[in-house]
Amino acid sequence: MSSRLDRGQAAVLVVFVASALFVSASVAIAEFGGRLIDRTRAQTAADSAALGALPGGRGAAQLLAERHGATLVSYRRDPSTGNVIVVVRLGDTTATAAATDAP
Repeated sequence: MSSRLDRGQAAVLVVFVASALFVSASVAIAEFGGRLIDRTRAQTAADSAALGALPGGRGAAQLLAERHGATLVSYRRDPSTGNVIVVVRLGDTTATAAATDAP
């Protein structure tokens, strides 16, 4: 048989477990959000670098990637079409973008 004092222990345990679950879920959501933001920032840097490379070449692509906090990993320009493809890295995330000035 349990006494009246034993009933309060279950409430404390429930509060402790609920708090632990809340903290775990918060950390997971924050980590996922951080990765999503990094991916968006990397893609923005790649898009900017690719568009800037059309008139400015590799130097412009590198400068624009750095202004967005990223590093230019690769730059390729197709001489026959003039299309530019760049790959940038921001933290652990890489992004690729292509640009053309053709109509």
